[in-house]
Amino acid sequence: MGHRLSKIYTRTGDDGTTGLGNGSRVEKNSLRVEAMGCIDELNAALGILLAEPLPEQIKDALVHIQHDLFDLGGEISIPGFQLLQADRATALEEILDTLNAQLPPLKEFILPGGTRPAALCHMARTICRRAERVLLALHRQHATSPAALPYLNRLSDLLFVIARYLNQAAGQSDVLWQKQRSHSNIEK
Repeated sequence: MGHRLSKIYTRTGDDGTTGLGNGSRVEKNSLRVEAMGCIDELNAALGILLAEPLPEQIKDALVHIQHDLFDLGGEISIPGFQLLQADRATALEEILDTLNAQLPPLKEFILPGGTRPAALCHMARTICRRAERVLLALHRQHATSPAALPYLNRLSDLLFVIARYLNQAAGQSDVLWQKQRSHSNIEK
């Protein structure tokens, strides 16, 4: 494999535009670039999560997801191109079902938190939801891959379940939202 990037800076983006994979240039604040940025941010958040001690099953799944996200970013950078296949959302569902079967049923809303890995996973989940919203906006203007939105939707669900799973594996219970908790209970 040859060198992909021999020079990191090109100065071609100094005017506020960036090049897409098909050679066209767009504004750096376009929906397409925003979607690519959200997916890149999500991938980076997963990289931070992967720096934590995690069960091997979770590590393997997250590394595979990082590759999927890189593919998704690549296809968004080339309008009309598709890399991410529909079966990847199904693969996420299988992982989700396996992990969720090991968790107690939810009877209350939970707050993001618990262990550090679970909290990082919740952060990745919120970034995933933002990526999904931005991709939907892009899709409304320029059709995107039919596999992309279902994939991000399943991924955010999976990240929620992984966060719960990580808490349980560490012996930490979910952080439950308390409806009646008043601000007067906060210590000053």
